[in-house]
Amino acid sequence: MPIGLRWGTISAVGERLDGLVRLEVDGRSCVAYPRLSGEVEVGDVVLVNTQAAELDLGSGGFDVLYANLTRGLGLPATERAHVMTLPYTPGQLAGRFVEEETEGVERLAGLPVVCTGLHSQLAPVCAALTGRRIVYVQLGGGALPVSLSDTVRTLKARKLVETSIAVSPCIDGDLQCVSAASALVHAAARGAEVVVCGIGPGIVGTGSRFGHGGLAVADAANIASALGGSPVVAPRVSFGDERERHRGVSHHTRSALALCLGEVRVAWPRGLARPDGIEVDEVDVTGWEDACVSLPLSHMGRGPRDDPWFFAAAFAAGRLAAA
Repeated sequence: MPIGLRWGTISAVGERLDGLVRLEVDGRSCVAYPRLSGEVEVGDVVLVNTQAAELDLGSGGFDVLYANLTRGLGLPATERAHVMTLPYTPGQLAGRFVEEETEGVERLAGLPVVCTGLHSQLAPVCAALTGRRIVYVQLGGGALPVSLSDTVRTLKARKLVETSIAVSPCIDGDLQCVSAASALVHAAARGAEVVVCGIGPGIVGTGSRFGHGGLAVADAANIASALGGSPVVAPRVSFGDERERHRGVSHHTRSALALCLGEVRVAWPRGLARPDGIEVDEVDVTGWEDACVSLPLSHMGRGPRDDPWFFAAAFAAGRLAAA
């Protein structure tokens, strides 16, 4: 299982964002994470990971900068960092984990925890929580770097998300945690009024019932229940032009709910026919379009006009948590 690497030269630098640079290496699209690999400039000699783009594995058609041989060698570790993220892999790096530095609370005391199975649900969930102190917790199952997400950047800029926590193997959030349990208790200790858990952009999938990143919903819900929180599931629903298995309530949501051990509430937009075999809480989502205006709403290339119930269902989860 070799890593597909290519030697090249940075030919153009496009967007420089917080934690992310979009660039070109020998004319091919690439992304770099400067906090991980150092700064980048035109002319730098680099190694890029080409595997996902070449195999069309849902990377968005871009390579990922693996190492900057010009200015990215010998970079110092983060001060006081000694616990590894991605340990014993070629990409391991030392990071500071909040578990080493602060104490979390012991229980969540009913803290609402919204559990999402797709990153495209994050914006409408947070739009329904305007005015609340929101901590976003990113779990494995999609992209690992929090800094890849333009949605998280937008939500933070608009004060809809206060803090992002990367749970290993995720990396490059405002804070780093070893486990989802410690992320939840630390969010509570920081005064979060709602925690939104979910995966990063993209989703790992094998086409099997339990082999997909959407099971992060069950992980988050079970941990929230065990710690005395109030998990709310944002169901993946669609009546747009999706493959048949995703129409109505997605098999991703159904498989995750089958693994939920504690009591969970499944939000459902009022006006949409109730799903078979799932107990739901109907929520009035009147005004969701206005609440989400100018937020990044895109799911599998479709927006709110193409697939409104997908975004309305996510908004319903946020509104249920707010209530």
